[in-house]
Amino acid sequence: MSVENGKQEVTVVDVKMPFMSMVVFMVKFAIASIPAFIILSIVFSILAAVFGGVFHGMGRY
Repeated sequence: MSVENGKQEVTVVDVKMPFMSMVVFMVKFAIASIPAFIILSIVFSILAAVFGGVFHGMGRY
């Protein structure tokens, strides 16, 4: 390993994690992604409404 500017490179070779612990982690991750999906859906629907209104109005003239 080389040390440059106080940084050290690390290579992860193996992660030993029990199967049930991995399942619990992935279930928590899936549950945590639901609010993020809702927030992103709201943001993108607002952006689609704004841009849809702008481009729809351009076709009238």
